[in-house]
Amino acid sequence: MRHTLPIAPQFYVTAPQPCPYLEGRTERKLFTALQGETAASLNDSLSAQGFRRSQNVLYRPSCADCSACLSARINVADFTPSKSQKRTLKKNADLTRRATSPWATEDQYDLFRRYLDSRHADGGMADMDVFEFAAMVEETPIRSRVIEYTDKTTNTLTGVCLTDVLSDGVSMVYSFYTPDQPQNSLGNYIILDHIDIARAADLPYVYLGYWVPGSPKMGYKAKFSGLEVYMGGAWHKMKDPADFNPDRHPLNTDPIAEQVANIALPDLSSKRR
Repeated sequence: MRHTLPIAPQFYVTAPQPCPYLEGRTERKLFTALQGETAASLNDSLSAQGFRRSQNVLYRPSCADCSACLSARINVADFTPSKSQKRTLKKNADLTRRATSPWATEDQYDLFRRYLDSRHADGGMADMDVFEFAAMVEETPIRSRVIEYTDKTTNTLTGVCLTDVLSDGVSMVYSFYTPDQPQNSLGNYIILDHIDIARAADLPYVYLGYWVPGSPKMGYKAKFSGLEVYMGGAWHKMKDPADFNPDRHPLNTDPIAEQVANIALPDLSSKRR
């Protein structure tokens, strides 16, 4: 007998864990599997509702008394580089970009390890081995690319970004770069280059992941003009970052059943015929 997956995605909630962004808080995620021939449609739809992809899972924060994490994207049409961002582009003019299939290499992993050891030695990915790294890059059920940045002078791999191609933009799933050039602001440069990638492909948005007011780790995202954040079921233009309050409140987050009920799903039935 042939068994098929249920048409409607099933949503689950993770157990509470320490929050990696705001000290003294716990995080919880709402997630669903991303698989099969409907994966691209589901990813497009849920990404536009604040979800992010990690391998074959889509997730969104669902903390019991905190709603600080806001999905962020850049509206390419509204973006204008600042003076410092123009300097960042000039500093990295010797980098060349190459887009490849989602395939992990030893050079990528070596750079990834150097990046983690320098920037996130105590983070959740600190113990990731080469096989887990390969899974992160290669286990994707949708259209993904690895964007590599190489120094033309030394021919060395300098930066990498795992990037998903959505119907309305590009989503920066995870990026890493050499920690030896802090003066070049490579993280910001990779975002700036993805704005160019989206513009050249006539895609309106660059999805950045989550911006967390009150978290120094996330402050750089608020410096990009054209930034939008997803809150209250809609995207809003970022005005003043100080307007966003990360304080706890027991009514900040809707019950799980209400969250799931308010998720707009694509018509997946036609994809299974």
